[in-house]
Amino acid sequence: MLVREAMSSVVLTIGPAHTLRQAATLMSARRVGAAVVHDPDAGGIGILTERDILNSLGRGQDPDAERAHAHTTTDVVFATPSWTVEEAAGAMAHGGFRHLIVLDRDEPVGVVSVRDIIRCWAPARQVPAQHVPA
Repeated sequence: MLVREAMSSVVLTIGPAHTLRQAATLMSARRVGAAVVHDPDAGGIGILTERDILNSLGRGQDPDAERAHAHTTTDVVFATPSWTVEEAAGAMAHGGFRHLIVLDRDEPVGVVSVRDIIRCWAPARQVPAQHVPA
């Protein structure tokens, strides 16, 4: 199976000046665990994850004062839609992260997460038949 079949095509893109609260609110509303941070001044694309926000809160930082750029990972490994999910899983395991931004022609077209890969590999859950009285 290819990354294009497993990835979420919902790409939440935020700017570096977004506060962590704004980022968390947007991530929650879209039900995603990561936001792509586009920072043209810093030269590219980074990622802000729910773990980055949690770490900031755990350090007692103010989510209304902390900006995304201070917590963004900029040394990002990118996937392409034509990668296999095995390649994506290997990159995640090697790098110790749970999300990959998927680029097509240098544009973010999706995000693939560990959860997406598990969904591909795990057998579909069987819903037990409901007994309906006659």
